Amino acid sequence: MGKALPLQIVNPHAAGIDVGSRSHFVATDQVRENVRSFGICTKDHEELILHLRDAGVTSVAMESTGTYWQTLFNALQKAGFEVLLVGGSQTKNVQGRKTDVLDCMWIQKLHSLGLLSGSFLLSDTLQELRTYYYHRQHLVEQISRYTHKMQKALRLMNIRLDVAIRDITGKSGLAIIEAILAGSRDPQHLASLVDVRMKKTKQQIAEALHGSWREELLFELRSCLHFYRLYEEALKECDQKIESSLLKHAPQTSISELEEKSLRQSKKKSSKNAPEFNVPRIAYQYFKTDLLAISGISYGTVLCLLTTMGKDLHRFPTAKSFASWLRLVPNNKVSGGRVISSRTPSGKSCLAIALRQAANSIGNQKEHELTPFFKRVAFKKGRIAAITATARKLAVIIWNMVTKAEEYKKNEIRESNEKSRRIGFKQVEKRIQALKLNQSELEKLFSRASFLAT
Repeated sequence: MGKALPLQIVNPHAAGIDVGSRSHFVATDQVRENVRSFGICTKDHEELILHLRDAGVTSVAMESTGTYWQTLFNALQKAGFEVLLVGGSQTKNVQGRKTDVLDCMWIQKLHSLGLLSGSFLLSDTLQELRTYYYHRQHLVEQISRYTHKMQKALRLMNIRLDVAIRDITGKSGLAIIEAILAGSRDPQHLASLVDVRMKKTKQQIAEALHGSWREELLFELRSCLHFYRLYEEALKECDQKIESSLLKHAPQTSISELEEKSLRQSKKKSSKNAPEFNVPRIAYQYFKTDLLAISGISYGTVLCLLTTMGKDLHRFPTAKSFASWLRLVPNNKVSGGRVISSRTPSGKSCLAIALRQAANSIGNQKEHELTPFFKRVAFKKGRIAAITATARKLAVIIWNMVTKAEEYKKNEIRESNEKSRRIGFKQVEKRIQALKLNQSELEKLFSRASFLAT
């Protein structure tokens, strides 16, 4: 056997950094004694940058979990270094002892050989929008949490306001809760506070408002209502920040009167915690297409796409690469010509979660154009797999609509479903025909056997 050729060094002035929560280990070569450890403060970052410059480093690869990498990454970029953020799957070392020193040396070696590829990172504008969006999601979760706590406090007093009306935090529900906290205990008076459009009668609502008034539960109800109001105000303030930031960075494109009219004619129902600003118009400025034309795509899904991707969706060359980045495609592992694993890669993405929620709602609909696809996958592999597959299909549709600035092709999807249905019918007919042929052959064999027996 011939002698193995050494790998060629691609980045001669490369460094590797293992980022930690308390310290950062830096390797500028493969000499263990030259590895240095730096702290996490701004002064330590400045010392690290000076060390890299003294070593003649021009390109840096860093590996980290969590969010500890962000401040150091920004400092290195401002200092003029070429910085690559790599995932832990690319820097897995061979089995043996694992230390921070060996890890940063291994990262430096891989980077110098050109074996690492940087992660997809968002621009500063999208990082700002994403921070607002994550904070908004936290506020929505807290609003839901205190709504449930108010329901529980009322239920423990046997005040079944959640049964009497649909939403206890609506106009009628909050009016009743405020009257209860103000000292009103008469069910008939409380029932008279509901809106006239309520489906249930005043007598039915009054019957649900009989209960035992416990002081500790009334105190909990008052506190929960107070926090609910605070988070509601914080959510409105956050929406104003998101709207101003989106309008500030929106493309300077004019919208024609016909496009304005089509956007106004959209009758999509907004959820309770949907943004109060005009999401369809802003989304049309960014994407030049109406994503809300897709049934199952809500205002929240479009807002998530705006704040996490914005105009950067064009950075993905294909729809497959976009779906792969969202981790909505199987990670096939093949060995010996056999697929040993096809699980979807693990990881959290707020956009992938939003698309999964949209896919789940499509699975509950009867007349949606993607429902037949959802049911076919659910019949073969289960509902969880169907949600992932439908979310991937939504990602592909969104990529095509945005990058090509085209409308939602509902009729083409329905024609594709009809074609799949016809193919399925033909397959069933072939199987039935095969069963009939097999049955005729069996009848001939039985007749011949009976003849020989006689």
